[in-house]
Amino acid sequence: MKNLLDSFEDYLLNNLPSSKTFHPYFEDALSDMLKAGGKRFRPMLLLSVVKSNKSLLLPNAMSVALGLEYLHTYSLIHDDLPAMDNADLRRGFQTLHKKYDEVTAILVGDALNTEAFGLISNASLHNDVKVELIKCLVQNGGINGMIIGQAIDCFFENQKLELSQLEYLHIHKTAKLIAASLKMGAIISEYNFEIQDKLYNFGIDLGLLFQIQDDIIDETCSSEDAGKTTQNDGAKNSFVNLLGLEGAIKSADELALKCINILNTFDSNLKDSLEELLLKFINRHK
Repeated sequence: MKNLLDSFEDYLLNNLPSSKTFHPYFEDALSDMLKAGGKRFRPMLLLSVVKSNKSLLLPNAMSVALGLEYLHTYSLIHDDLPAMDNADLRRGFQTLHKKYDEVTAILVGDALNTEAFGLISNASLHNDVKVELIKCLVQNGGINGMIIGQAIDCFFENQKLELSQLEYLHIHKTAKLIAASLKMGAIISEYNFEIQDKLYNFGIDLGLLFQIQDDIIDETCSSEDAGKTTQNDGAKNSFVNLLGLEGAIKSADELALKCINILNTFDSNLKDSLEELLLKFINRHK
């Protein structure tokens, strides 16, 4: 029997975006970054929550999970653009603006952003559930979530932020989409509002931990080992730049312990389902 990640990977490969036109390479470009792999962390968070309470809904949840991966991938493509990070490498492959051109990378990102909501709206779920899912993704992936985080990140390059401002930046840019992934899984699997909120708040802590870990990886790993351009945060507001490497590692360790303690407060089904996915990631900077 396939595990959840393999099932999702198969679903993704069978539902890649398509554009049947006379453009010589746009359809290839649409799917390149999706086929390039990645941790699939956000869709797996969603599916793990669904598995814990309504496993029969896993097939119905696949298109929602894929929508999350589409949206996350669009954000990476745009994040790598010359106007932002100007990165050469993502998921071990050339970034789209390097492989093709900047216009293609921008338009592929736009397409994946839009198609993400198409995937959710066409899921085999009750319309009321789909409305709540779309609202959650908009709130966390849009103006008041990932977008404002990205805007602050770019505007304040070469300007030192305070720790509270840095946390605000990365809660919005990174953590909110991780938190939304957990909450969307809870919406699909009909957890009550209290559990939805608890999972969302857990996701904020988890997302902040992942950002600190990414900053540590950027500082300590080669591009080849990380699979993406590293040593690229010199002008950025990163936790390593603000706290130093040792300070960032200490913060990551403290937040990892907090996340493990919160994980242990969930009921056994939810804890077991998430633990399988999370424990290998929570201490990944070590």
